[in-house]
Amino acid sequence: MRGAKECAYLAVFVALVIAVQLCLAAVPGVELVTVLFVSYAFVFGIRRGMIAATAFSLLRQLLFGFAPTVLVLYLVYYNALTAIFGGIGRGVKDPLRCLWWMVLTACLCTVCFSMLDNIITPLWYGYTKRAARAYFIASLSFMLPQVVCTAVSVSILFIPLQRALKLIKKGL
Repeated sequence: MRGAKECAYLAVFVALVIAVQLCLAAVPGVELVTVLFVSYAFVFGIRRGMIAATAFSLLRQLLFGFAPTVLVLYLVYYNALTAIFGGIGRGVKDPLRCLWWMVLTACLCTVCFSMLDNIITPLWYGYTKRAARAYFIASLSFMLPQVVCTAVSVSILFIPLQRALKLIKKGL
């Protein structure tokens, strides 16, 4: 019974993340996927966070179309993000007091997302140095709003999401 409940919770969470990403796909720089994964991994731990990250990374390919660079980027990034915040969740007893540095960490992770894309995509497609540089420069206009969005969303939504997920976890 516990395994079925856990699968159901995981499926609902991944569906929520995909729905949120789908709803906000038309708005550049606005994303709530980070705050959802940060909160989920913080509460449910590294293992469950990474399972959710992998399921999300694979399933989103069905909705948004298969893109190998996006698949690799998402598999690497979201698993690393959930490992980081799953580990933080083990040690932090008062998330409200530590919120400022968790927001900072989430923002740094968002920068890493863009930088990782700036490595994976040019390597995958064999960009010239000039094309890779142009890709990097173009990515900055997307990265900056994403970092601001991460700062705002984690600052505002992390505590309520973390509390709600803790209640849900008690049901396991």
